[in-house]
Amino acid sequence: MPNVPAHGLRDITFPISMKDAIHEEGWYFAQDFQFIGTSDVGYTGLQPRPDVGSETFIHAVFSSFVNGTVSQDANCHDGADGGPGVSCAVDLPGNYSNMYHLRVQNTRDTTWNGTLIDTVTGVETHIGSYTLPKGSLGVQGNQVGFVEWWPFNNGLPATCDSLSQTSVVFGVPTTSTKGVGPGELKNAYEVYDCAGKQDFKSQRLSDGVELNGQYVGRLWEAHYIG
Repeated sequence: MPNVPAHGLRDITFPISMKDAIHEEGWYFAQDFQFIGTSDVGYTGLQPRPDVGSETFIHAVFSSFVNGTVSQDANCHDGADGGPGVSCAVDLPGNYSNMYHLRVQNTRDTTWNGTLIDTVTGVETHIGSYTLPKGSLGVQGNQVGFVEWWPFNNGLPATCDSLSQTSVVFGVPTTSTKGVGPGELKNAYEVYDCAGKQDFKSQRLSDGVELNGQYVGRLWEAHYIG
């Protein structure tokens, strides 16, 4: 997406569909984003959850790994994956057949809000909000997305043959910033311990990329704006 302002984007929206994902805790389908003037990234994404009776649930995440990030939001807590930053999340009933949009939006100064939008019902759910250190700017023009089986982050050897198959569709990110666009997604690729050890497949769609397989770690590069 050309013409990203020097101060970055004030909002970006990431479409994700889990329509064929297994309803099992442990998977994380996410997009990275980086704020200009900072040395680390934020994440936003979806995690499946087991069904409770006939009801289906999803877990939405919005986090910052930037040292000095703070939050007073009830959905958030200090720290991100054991390091500095802030992690925000919400659990809610959700229809896996629906496409979801995860919107990252500046609300004032260096404060950012994460919102989950069900594009079928129109319902918007607040995930969380945090404030970055002074001097940080908007979202830069490119980063990566990933799929991971996060229990493997415990440092123990990955047992690749123990994983179930899952599936996700990442849509092309968008922004309301005038004069910027269109977005782009590059091809998916396997990395880390289980690369080449599972039946990983990726196909390009008219409006995104569909991924199928087992553990796929930091999966794919997405030059989604720049």
